[in-house]
Amino acid sequence: MAAAPAPALPAAAPLAAPNISLTNVKAHLTQLQSIATANGGTRRSTTAGYTASVNYVYDKLVAAGFTVVKQSCTSGCTSGAGPNVIADWPGGDANSVYMFGAHLDSVSAGPGINDNGSGSSTILEIALTLASTNPSMLNHVRFGWWTDEEQGLNGSEFYANNLSATERAKIKAYFNFDMVGSKNGGYFINRITSTPGAVLKAYYDSIGVQTEENTEGAGRSDDAPFNTVGVQTSGVAAGASRVKTAAQVTKWGGTATAFDACYHQSCDTTGNISDTVLDRAGDAAAYALWSLATGTPATVVWQDTFETATGWTTNPGGTDTATTGAWERGDPADTDSSGAKQLGTTVSGSNDLVTGRLAGTAAGDYDIDGGTTSVRSPAVTLPSSGAINLSLSWYLAHGSNASSADFFRVSVVHSGGTTVLFTQAGAASNRNGAWAQGSWSLSPYAGQSVRILIEAADASTASLVEAGVDDVKITVS
Repeated sequence: MAAAPAPALPAAAPLAAPNISLTNVKAHLTQLQSIATANGGTRRSTTAGYTASVNYVYDKLVAAGFTVVKQSCTSGCTSGAGPNVIADWPGGDANSVYMFGAHLDSVSAGPGINDNGSGSSTILEIALTLASTNPSMLNHVRFGWWTDEEQGLNGSEFYANNLSATERAKIKAYFNFDMVGSKNGGYFINRITSTPGAVLKAYYDSIGVQTEENTEGAGRSDDAPFNTVGVQTSGVAAGASRVKTAAQVTKWGGTATAFDACYHQSCDTTGNISDTVLDRAGDAAAYALWSLATGTPATVVWQDTFETATGWTTNPGGTDTATTGAWERGDPADTDSSGAKQLGTTVSGSNDLVTGRLAGTAAGDYDIDGGTTSVRSPAVTLPSSGAINLSLSWYLAHGSNASSADFFRVSVVHSGGTTVLFTQAGAASNRNGAWAQGSWSLSPYAGQSVRILIEAADASTASLVEAGVDDVKITVS
């Protein structure tokens, strides 16, 4: 880790993550230690120790069947810095990429076995495990080993900044692993409340280990350049020079001293590693990869992109009270009032379901007024077994004159009645329109004929409320 102050799951059943061999991870650490020892005690990005580290990782990946490139850092890096190593595993949806990365360089003062041989060796072993198990791939997986991190996150910044807008959009999440074996370590997750952060937290929750937000490492490692260009990120860390608090000692054990007493020092050797912390980090990373990227593609039971009429019914219960802004299928007009409200862009195609597709001469001309508007799908017969999921894209937008009485809601109508799957309430603050995706299980209704009910409401006084829905899909796996 660089010293301060440097700057929805797939709708298919994932495969169970394998155990990542601690013995193998430590064998990689031993190799990195030997490389440093043979090259003046360092693996700094500009030294022969770094070049040898690159070759070690590169050769392992090529032999395992990865497509691997050594990416020269041609701008922004320290003069003479070695390359990044980028490795792609074949298969999976090339438009949906999950990326795992760690910096491979050390500081000049030491071999950098915890910082960051630990992260580099962890993702190397995960990559080799992926190759040896060769699971079915839903999504594409890419790994990156970064140069010149200790001089300012330079290698990862070069990579992230040189992604085209198209390639950047394909990366659904980047997971960073920096100092994941600290001897007096804690269990920290970068951006723990983000979507990728929640996946990592779920692993630690499953083994009864409490986690915390990684505040010490915020902005100090290779996830930062990805955040800057708009890629969702998370990652694992075990702590650097900050002192473990009394509360953290109670939570995790250890002593009220630095998480890593050898941070950026010559004593950061293979003796500076907690086997337990390192082992859990590897298994957490594997859990994220196998949860997000592996499995058998789901079968589409029914879908609607709203490019043609398929039988949705407005006001199906005859109880709608909205006087304007009723749901309709069409090409929506763009509206703006203190920011985007009705979105003129759809998720796919030209049409979506929208609450009054016209714009009018004022922001509130065709928004929802007077109460609730609803629309219901045609009947869909669900399979009798399997993991059945509903997914759709949606947005709710409102002005600061809204309240919690306003809402967007998704329900399923089944043989036993109507069950609410999701509600987004309004609030007395400005909320701009932005497409989001939701996914909910329909497995409890297997074998039934169901309908999807979409509702939105302006239940406040004179609120500005807009909503949209696109790409509704039911799948089974």
